[in-house]
Amino acid sequence: MRLPASLKAMVIAAVLLALAGCGEDKKAEAPAPLTLRDLGAEVVARECSLCHRAAADGSLSRLSGIRKTPEGWEMTLARMESTRGVKLSPQDRRAAVKFLADTQGLTPPETAPYRYELERRPHVVESGHNADVMSMCARCHAFARVALQRRDAEEWRLLFHTHLGLWPTLEYQALARDRDWWEEAQGWVATALGKYFPYDTPAWREWAAAPAVDLQGRWRFVGYMPGEGFADGIMTVTRNAIDEYGVAAEEQTTGGAAINVNYAAIVYSKYEWRGRGKLDNREFYEVAALNADGVTMTGRTYWIDAPEVGSNFVAVRADRGLQRPLAVTNEGLKRGASTEITILGVGMKGEVSLGDGVAVRVTSRSEDKIIVMAEVATDATLGRRDVRVGDAVMAQAVAVYDKIDRIEVAPGQATARLGSDKIAPVSAQFEAVAYASGDDGIAGTDDDFRIGVVAAAWDIAPYDAEAARMKDHLYAGKITPRGRFLPSEAGRNPERLYGASNAGDLNVIATVTDGERTLSGKARLTVTKPLPPMQRGGA
Repeated sequence: MRLPASLKAMVIAAVLLALAGCGEDKKAEAPAPLTLRDLGAEVVARECSLCHRAAADGSLSRLSGIRKTPEGWEMTLARMESTRGVKLSPQDRRAAVKFLADTQGLTPPETAPYRYELERRPHVVESGHNADVMSMCARCHAFARVALQRRDAEEWRLLFHTHLGLWPTLEYQALARDRDWWEEAQGWVATALGKYFPYDTPAWREWAAAPAVDLQGRWRFVGYMPGEGFADGIMTVTRNAIDEYGVAAEEQTTGGAAINVNYAAIVYSKYEWRGRGKLDNREFYEVAALNADGVTMTGRTYWIDAPEVGSNFVAVRADRGLQRPLAVTNEGLKRGASTEITILGVGMKGEVSLGDGVAVRVTSRSEDKIIVMAEVATDATLGRRDVRVGDAVMAQAVAVYDKIDRIEVAPGQATARLGSDKIAPVSAQFEAVAYASGDDGIAGTDDDFRIGVVAAAWDIAPYDAEAARMKDHLYAGKITPRGRFLPSEAGRNPERLYGASNAGDLNVIATVTDGERTLSGKARLTVTKPLPPMQRGGA
């Protein structure tokens, strides 16, 4: 795809305006204000064409053969500034990202498998990709960074030239020096990437031609922060300009705290929602994806200075007559017991049902929130089941169980980073998730079913004999009653053996009480060196 016609149109429009101004005694109407995307087209034409050659069709060398996410284009511009001396004001950079992401972005299905990278989700272990390609392309950064770009095979080859020019020692690093890295990169790897992540596709052309959706109005949202619980509320979205919005959110946490916040948001590529604002003088960033018709968005909000701390959320239009349950608190329903649960949703009308064997008594309700007491029969069928409110269904939203058979600590493997007064530490949040054995009665097999997150007592211990010898559990940090590990300070510790740093290899242990029984689970936590400053903060 060549650089879109809108770039050439901007140049033509500028010429016409100049000619119109040459006439005498003509009172031309004031031109319509330029949108952020229009300004971005001007920036690209003015700044990028200085080095990227323009072709007769208006395309620019290299630049016009790539599609990326907003974050991908942001990184490209940052590299042009740091390595090529390009000078962009914050507004110019913001506008250029908008233009490039809109005209050379990705479709929703293209980003869907890799949104963990865009949303800065911590502790993701990548898998399911071609192992040989991953060994070539995911040694230094996440494979998602590759998968969130689109190029043809020749453009992928040119990217390898760029890599080797910027980082000439990469051929001698681990997983590169054991092979003819350059020949493989220029050969089968570039061909494979052109096949897996091609530039020009019918789906992209169809998405590029589709109309944008106006998002202003009232939205009902439900968020969940690991270790803290649910929050829900209403956000009112007001359009300030094309694809630029102001947001006023009224939120209530599970504990009853009320939070009101105002912030700004931009939509890229017709579905990539990015919000930014402040809460209690602390900046947050919001990354979400809209569905095709613009009535639902899902994503994550996180602190810019601590992206590992965030809330997953779903938002649905509250002004379209939709009826939908969105979340259920206390998803585990024990046989022979009564459990209070809260159903959070939008437009919820009609009878509440949790299936056969569960009697429901509504104690409080509105269209957005229903509190019920669920009384489970002693012979109710075990397993996951749907929640129904009228005709609306939330599939497999609760579980009926008789006892907890195992505890899984999530995530099963995590990393925390030491910090200092200049570089903030990186914490790690854990949750205890209860499971019941399925029909085979054996814990840890494929037919086990999830009961849900349960309260736990938290502790840390050495991961292995070497960690015990080094007493890692005494120096690496501490874990809070809510399961958040807080790492110690960086630097040498004179109290440790060999004057080592506070790095460590730990087991995080959750202990859960179920009646008279006690169960436990564990996860591995690596506490390591601080992040370089450039890797902190929002996109």
